[in-house]
Amino acid sequence: MEDGFTKEEWKMMMETKKILDPSIKLVATCVRVPVMVGHAEAINIEFATPLDEDDVREILRDADGVQVVDKREDGGYMTPKECAGEFPVYVSRIRTDPTVENGIVLWCVADNLRKGAALNAVQIAQLLHERGLIKQAIPA
Repeated sequence: MEDGFTKEEWKMMMETKKILDPSIKLVATCVRVPVMVGHAEAINIEFATPLDEDDVREILRDADGVQVVDKREDGGYMTPKECAGEFPVYVSRIRTDPTVENGIVLWCVADNLRKGAALNAVQIAQLLHERGLIKQAIPA
């Protein structure tokens, strides 16, 4: 695109704003690598208040559909190859971002054939139904 971003990067930034908050500031860099399945993202997050690595690990461990694999050793993180055939989103390499105040950096991978837009839409609809925000049940 004219601004130097790819369409995939633009789409990722717009979808994040749509899902989380239109005022969120973010930048994305997308890279295509030859894997059979899987999406991977390096994510930098700046929070309004301090949140340390252990807090982030605890919050993510309690999140539905998320698995934390974060060992500070060789091979102590997930790759697209390792998540193939699995439903969870795997989060690894959780660390402090020293470039911004209240910043965290993490690595995230998922099998995009198992966990993607269609499954996300069904899961969001199920949550809305459970919370009484929509009336018709969504089949599991």
